[in-house]
Amino acid sequence: MLANVDIINAKVPGYQDLQRILVNQAGIIEQIMSMNTAWEKVTPQNLQVLDVAGDWISLGGVDLQINGGLGLAFPELTSENSSMLPNISSFLWEAGVDGYLPTLVTTSIENIQRSLAILANYTPSSQTSAQILGVHLEGPFLNYYKRGAHPAEYLLPLTIDQVKRVLGDYAHFVKLITLAPELDTTGKVIPYLRSLGITVSLGHSQAIASEAQQAFTQGATMITHAFNAMPPLHHREPGLLGAAMTDPRVFCGFIADGQHLDPIILKILLRASENLFIVSDALAPLGLPDGIYPWDTRQIEIINGTARLQDGTLTGTTLPLLVGVQNLVKWGICDVETAISLATDAPRQAINLPTFAPNQPAHLLRWNWDEIGKELTWKRLQHFPVL
Repeated sequence: MLANVDIINAKVPGYQDLQRILVNQAGIIEQIMSMNTAWEKVTPQNLQVLDVAGDWISLGGVDLQINGGLGLAFPELTSENSSMLPNISSFLWEAGVDGYLPTLVTTSIENIQRSLAILANYTPSSQTSAQILGVHLEGPFLNYYKRGAHPAEYLLPLTIDQVKRVLGDYAHFVKLITLAPELDTTGKVIPYLRSLGITVSLGHSQAIASEAQQAFTQGATMITHAFNAMPPLHHREPGLLGAAMTDPRVFCGFIADGQHLDPIILKILLRASENLFIVSDALAPLGLPDGIYPWDTRQIEIINGTARLQDGTLTGTTLPLLVGVQNLVKWGICDVETAISLATDAPRQAINLPTFAPNQPAHLLRWNWDEIGKELTWKRLQHFPVL
C-alpha cells in the first residue's frame, strides 16, 4: 500500500517558519503546520518521514501562456497530430508544470475551432502528466499596430458577434482571452466574456491609461506579457501598463528569459506591483534544440532559447517555465520564496485556482538553494513509496 508521508523541516512559500506537511495515502495534502506546533493528530499507520532539511516545497508550476511544444503548435492541431498531446503534457510534467493553458495565437476561425475541439476532448492518459486547464486565446482581437508576430490577415474587430463566432461551442473551455480593449467601442464585450466565466487579459494593445482603467472596471483582471506589445511607461501617459501596475485587482504576466525584459526592468516590475506571475510564452520548438523551425507560414530561428522571425521580430521563447524562476534568483531580482511563488501560487491565483493548502493533490516540487554556488535547483517528489 502507499505510504502516508510526513514531510518535515520544509520551507513553504507563504508560510512562516519551517513546516511539516502530511500527505495521505491517496496523495492528498492533509495538513500543513509549523514544526514549532505540537502534533495533535493521531500518527497514521505506514508513516514515512521525509526530512527535506530546510529545502523549499511547492506545488508544480502553472503556465498560462504556452504556444506549443516538441514541434507542435497548438493552433495547428489536427486529428493526425493530436497524438502529440500526451507527449507534450508528459514533457511539461517532467519540466515541473502541473497544469497549463494551451495558447492559440491569432489564426483563422477554422483553425481556432479545430484546435478548441481537439483540446476540449483531450483526456490525460497518466497521472504523471500536466493537466490542460482550459485554453488561452491570444487574439484575434488585437491592435494592428501592436500585433507583433500575429498575422494581420486574421485580426478581427472586437464585437460580441465576432467573439461568438470565434468561441463557437467552446466558450466553456476558454479560460483566458487576450484582447485590446480600445477596439471595443460599445463597452459590452468584456462584461459579456466575464459572464461566460472567461478571464480577460489586456495585451497587444495601444490603450491609454483611462481606456485600461475602464476595461478593469468592466471586469478585465490581467495583462499579457507586461511591457511587450504595449506602449512603454511614460511620465505623462502611463498607459495600459501603468494602469495595470497600480491596480490591486489586476495581475501582470511576464516573461523571465532576459530577452523580453531586461533584468533592470524586471526589478522595477517586482518593486512596483504585487500581483505578478511568470509565463513561459514558449513556442512549438520547446523541448527541441536551437535551429530554424516553421511558424505558421513563416520561419523562426531559435538561438539560446529565444525565437525571432527572419526580420528580427521577437516571437517567444523555448525555455521551460521554471527556468524563469531560476533566472530571477540568479540575477538577484528577488528571493527564492518570491520566485517560486511567481510560477506556482501566483498563476493559480490569477485564474482562481486553489493554491498550496490542505485538500490539494500533493504534486510537489522540492527546491534547493545552494548558497555557495548561488544555484537554485528543483526536482519532483514522486508520490510515494510503497511500504
